[in-house]
Amino acid sequence: MCGIVGYIGKAPAPRVLINGLKRLEYRGYDSAGLAVIEDGKIIVSKAPGKVASLNEKARSEWPAERFANCLSGIAHTRWATHGPPTEVNAHPHLDESGEIALVHNGIIENYRPLRARLEGTGHHFYSETDTEVLSHLIGERYKGDLFQAVCDALHQVEGTFGIAVVCAREPGKIITARRGSPIVIGVGDGETIVASDASAIISHTRQVIYLEDNDIAIVTADNVEIRDLDRIPVTREVAELGFDAEAAEKGGFEHFMLKEIHEQPDALRNAIRGRLDFNLGSSVLSGMGTSARDLAEISRVVMVGCGTSLHAGLVGEYAFEDLADVHAEVQQAAEFRYRNPLITRSDLVVAISQSGETADTLAAVREANQKGAFVMGLCNVVGSTIARETGRGVYLHAGPEISVASTKAFTCQVAVLLMMAVKLGRGRRFSRDEGIRLAREIESLPELVEKTVRQSDKIAGVAQRYAQNEHAFFIGRGYLYPVALEGALKLKEISYIHAEGYHAAELKHGPIALLEEGTPVVALAIDIAGKDKTLGNVEECRARGARILGVVTEGDEEAAAFMDDVIEVPRCHPLVATIPTAVALQLLSYHIARHRGCDIDQPRNLAKSVTVE
Repeated sequence: MCGIVGYIGKAPAPRVLINGLKRLEYRGYDSAGLAVIEDGKIIVSKAPGKVASLNEKARSEWPAERFANCLSGIAHTRWATHGPPTEVNAHPHLDESGEIALVHNGIIENYRPLRARLEGTGHHFYSETDTEVLSHLIGERYKGDLFQAVCDALHQVEGTFGIAVVCAREPGKIITARRGSPIVIGVGDGETIVASDASAIISHTRQVIYLEDNDIAIVTADNVEIRDLDRIPVTREVAELGFDAEAAEKGGFEHFMLKEIHEQPDALRNAIRGRLDFNLGSSVLSGMGTSARDLAEISRVVMVGCGTSLHAGLVGEYAFEDLADVHAEVQQAAEFRYRNPLITRSDLVVAISQSGETADTLAAVREANQKGAFVMGLCNVVGSTIARETGRGVYLHAGPEISVASTKAFTCQVAVLLMMAVKLGRGRRFSRDEGIRLAREIESLPELVEKTVRQSDKIAGVAQRYAQNEHAFFIGRGYLYPVALEGALKLKEISYIHAEGYHAAELKHGPIALLEEGTPVVALAIDIAGKDKTLGNVEECRARGARILGVVTEGDEEAAAFMDDVIEVPRCHPLVATIPTAVALQLLSYHIARHRGCDIDQPRNLAKSVTVE
């Protein structure tokens, strides 16, 4: 969600902080601010809207020489939770004395009683935020030791936090801590950067330290000292980021989303490379940390996720049952721990999350661990909390995904789930010959997706005919039903068109009542079992005046004849075909949003990584 940047070193801090915030814009936000220390005073600048507005405001308020002389500070992009996106609600927030500044990601759940107590002792609050309460708590406890004051304050709060704190009396340090909201510390040459996401760090250093829950760090330009909230020293390893600064740039594309759609062939190559065993007709996923006997004893696979990751899990559900002959189900991660799920030690729980920081999915991991299940993560971000807490799983290796609308993470998640299903299946009823054939199909995914991406201009032409509609249906059956859900999600995320995905058979059970003359229906009718039934549903929609855009198998003239417009995807195994079909829908959504003039990389009200419930 929100973005944090903190800097202490030898460069002008305002410049570093602003540049860091720009790299975090993709996370979704509605206001921004920064605080720096100058001549023993905290100087704050805040603005609603974009980081560019903050940059312009700060430069108008601070002469260039002041920029150059400030060597430490903190900054933030806020995604409004408590109070609207106004300047006064923007971070950083100050304590009562004005000598301590704080930026915060997360939710302080007990802020109301804390605020009431503080107001009763003479504290004055200016914002509607929960964060300002924490800054006042720290100020109340400050007796010359900022680290101790932060520890004391955090012992009083309930909820989640990732914070960075500076004090005018201690200009040489930043205090940072986390519980449930990520913090990563970049260790450079005579400079240190604190951030909520590594993309704000990568232009300075690739050496990073990931804080774990209830860690609190004293950060200086030359040192990072980490303790727990009881002041007991802890050790965290220095890791190396798996991408460079160029990977987090647009690379000549108009939007990050378009760049990442085009990156999918390479992303899939990286996700697949070295993981297919053509001799045994299986897959090599060492991160699962399991023996063949362990896999054979799994009685059920439960996948947990949210949004796009949930849809990837729904494709995985078909794969595990069809290929591995094992019962599989998908559960919404936000419901998992609250519904007291029936989980046993023979269950495999797979937590699916691009960022590895999704709060609801992390809570599901902890509940599954508590119930003794065999838990593993499926994440894209190395060193993320879910990856660390599961201790086993598979990384996607898709590279950084900057656009809020997930593209390459989804396709790589599905590819990895297919490989996991093949591995489980080979320990059960899936034959070696069947395994080899499917492994070859999975191996061909980069080429299949390349062929789909090359249709971008053609899909743009189709998209123009649908760009002015305000409603759309996506329908599919079997393996394509989750892809229909994902296609509808992409369209609504970035074009703001009301789009719904349905199982094609459900149309006549109510949703068909919404069809009007000209309503677009995107029908996924590639050559899989049930295609004839989907075409029958298409006829029902046409009879009510709907305009049909069909996604069909290349060369399938019979299916194409039912459609007003057609997008073709290469012929391949039905499970494998879910990936190029999803890519075609990504391009469709992108081009519709572009024709509508939408802010594609930063859609309204959306955040990249949802780290609060």
